[in-house]
Amino acid sequence: MATDDYERLIDALNALPNGFPRTPSRVELRLLAKMYSPEEAWLAGQLTGAMEPVEAIAARVDLPEKEASTRLKEMARHGLVWFDRQERSLRYRLAPFVVGSYEAQAERMDHELAHLVEAYFDDGGTAGIMGPEPALHRVIPAQTAVKSEWVLPYDDVRAILLNAKTFHVRDCICRIQQDHLGHKCSFPVTMCLSFSALGRPPAPGDISREDALAVLDRAEEVGLVHTVSNVAEGIGYVCNCCGCCCGVLRGITDQGIEHSVAYANYYAVIDPETCLGCGACIERCQVHAISEDGGVSIVDRAHCIGCGLCVTGCPSGAASLKPKPASEIVQPPRNFAAWEHERLLNRHLIVEKDASAQ
Repeated sequence: MATDDYERLIDALNALPNGFPRTPSRVELRLLAKMYSPEEAWLAGQLTGAMEPVEAIAARVDLPEKEASTRLKEMARHGLVWFDRQERSLRYRLAPFVVGSYEAQAERMDHELAHLVEAYFDDGGTAGIMGPEPALHRVIPAQTAVKSEWVLPYDDVRAILLNAKTFHVRDCICRIQQDHLGHKCSFPVTMCLSFSALGRPPAPGDISREDALAVLDRAEEVGLVHTVSNVAEGIGYVCNCCGCCCGVLRGITDQGIEHSVAYANYYAVIDPETCLGCGACIERCQVHAISEDGGVSIVDRAHCIGCGLCVTGCPSGAASLKPKPASEIVQPPRNFAAWEHERLLNRHLIVEKDASAQ
């Protein structure tokens, strides 16, 4: 292994807003060696978070343009880089680890990779990635848990899907990874939705709008939390998360990172007069924010993420979601560029005067 190339790749990944910190055990070197070939690590380590045309990358790294294009296309196929099109030309940038290249490892995930990922997360990776704000993901409440007159436009998951044209479903990388560790999750695996307002040629895994809405319904039925990218505009996926496998929710449940996911702008209330004490809401809460006291369920509001699963699963209608007061409302960044800007500022990778000069 060309250690210097992997060290440079770590620096490049950690320079992205999402972060990829070094750990005391240095397990990240073995993790990246499992995901990137030496040639891929060398090239990826020279990329940044800015989209660049192939010819600019090729010139900078001293590769023939055709060879650079071939390498980058193969890396994009494995999710190691991201690409877009501008005036019929492809541009590439380095994909972050989470959310990014890790989620693209479903086909490559095996016993070794699963254990390397877990070791990295446990040795400080989760804290370094999930700890800074704005959070990577935010919670969207279940479709029927919030009154229509209260729901904010960026929280209306059904409306977001209705405005899309193409839909795709894939397996949850977190449940796949945990399965390789020997944790047999009881929740369905094929539950991660992505979608786009732009048309494109059909691809394996594509589904209809009706099927995408059915995935949402199924997620709420079995008790999974909707999370999306932490932006108001340009949402392109919905993860349906469980507290036992999901990296962002495990940041709360396993590592005590209070805001590893951005909470919804709602909170749950359970009426003690109509609560049956059946425990359905306790079982459905993926972050353990509900407990039993005196034969009825009570909500720890400080830890309630506002997902609404207690509401949709309550047989007596005792649970409801309420909007937070205006002083507690946290607006997500407007779009991905704004999210990256805020994240870089909060991680002290840029200062405001640098950003304003760009």
